[in-house]
Amino acid sequence: MEKNQHTVSCHGDRNNKKKFDYLLWGSIFLSTSLYIGFWKYSETISTIEWLHTLSGSVYELINIIWWGVAIGILMVAILSKVPKEFVVSILGNGNGLSGKVRATIGGVLLDLCSHGILMVGSQLYRRGASSGQVMAFLIASPWNSLSLTIILISLIGVFWTLSFILFSLIIAIITGVIFDKFVEKGILPDNPNKIDLPEGFNFLLEAKKGLKRVDYNTKFFFEMLTSGIKESRIVIKWILFGTILAGLVRAFIDANSFQTFFGPTLAGLGLTVAIATILEVCSEGSTPIAADILTRAKAPGNSFAFLMTGVSTDYTEIMILKDTIKSWKTALFLPLITVPQVIFISWLINQFATI
Repeated sequence: MEKNQHTVSCHGDRNNKKKFDYLLWGSIFLSTSLYIGFWKYSETISTIEWLHTLSGSVYELINIIWWGVAIGILMVAILSKVPKEFVVSILGNGNGLSGKVRATIGGVLLDLCSHGILMVGSQLYRRGASSGQVMAFLIASPWNSLSLTIILISLIGVFWTLSFILFSLIIAIITGVIFDKFVEKGILPDNPNKIDLPEGFNFLLEAKKGLKRVDYNTKFFFEMLTSGIKESRIVIKWILFGTILAGLVRAFIDANSFQTFFGPTLAGLGLTVAIATILEVCSEGSTPIAADILTRAKAPGNSFAFLMTGVSTDYTEIMILKDTIKSWKTALFLPLITVPQVIFISWLINQFATI
């Protein structure tokens, strides 16, 4: 059902006039200025240590995440042309364990960084996926991609890489089930985009019919790409804002000063969770740090916690979920449900693991 033109949204007023998005354009302006400043005038600003670190961090992070953002926009563009029935058919109706398992497997197979995956997850929600499926998809995805799995194997070995993946899949599925149970009980809002499949719906047959009806011309691809960019604006806004915040943390908090405290103790685990919450880094950036925690601090549980807590408490992810689902409660339930699981499993790993 189409929204009434007088619907109040987070992007417009009662007259459906779009408000100027100060955070979006402010983040674009600041991140662009800092990026160009470091790229062109690195030596000039090197005398101002905090500014040099801030601009250098923004420059580094943007160079790392741009491809994930680009692929994310492309995936959102493609999904915008996929009828909701096909998304529901692939993921299941969300009313059981199979839907969460499908979403989790889909997140693992999709080779995107944590920033690119947010765009796809948001679009899946708009196409009818349940809250539990979206959460399972997001939790399973960020550092379980093929490329990062290979990187992790090279850094910490096959055993720990596969162990971390297994534990993350368990947390993703459990979290997805809990979210949908809360929706059933009315504790969390249901997805208004949710639909039921037509009786006798055949995915392959309907897909063939749909592909034959498409006119693959310049207009089709232009509209698809434009839609992908428009629907990714919320994600891009919070990614750029998070990149600036990450730069500020690096500029004013010495990363080396807390790495020595990442030992396999409750205090070390608590500090790891706290730092992972504060330090906004993409999945590529968190992987080397997590590997260092395992190999140097001899704390595999803390390493797992750093990877997982960074996903569960990522403030850009929480804000994007809030904007997508239109619910602060749903967004904040992500860390409330996942962090206790992560801490418990991480503690068990530290207790029984030997390096």
